[in-house]
Amino acid sequence: QVQLVESGGDLVQAGGSLRLSCTASRSIFSFKVIAWHRQAPGKQRELVASMTAGGATQYADSVKGRFTISRDIRSTAYLQMDSLKPEDTAVYYCNCFIGGVGYWGQGTQVTVSS
Repeated sequence: QVQLVESGGDLVQAGGSLRLSCTASRSIFSFKVIAWHRQAPGKQRELVASMTAGGATQYADSVKGRFTISRDIRSTAYLQMDSLKPEDTAVYYCNCFIGGVGYWGQGTQVTVSS
């Protein structure tokens, strides 16, 4: 079992920045992949950014150049979000895979006002 706890969501004006954190109950390097997803009201959950154990990253086209996924040397992954837009408003979820099993956090709300 892995527990993931997200934090850092807030209300911010368009053009602003936020950094989300995802703290895991075990070493972040034990995960094959760690990722951030988001779900806006009335929309499907979508992948925002991911990072493999080897450090390779991928981003959704809508956030490329604005969002950055990273991790520390222990148990926390981050999502730095810059130049935020109202369309980035969503609940953001941390997700990881280990041993073929996926785990999710409870989500953190990001609201971007215009």
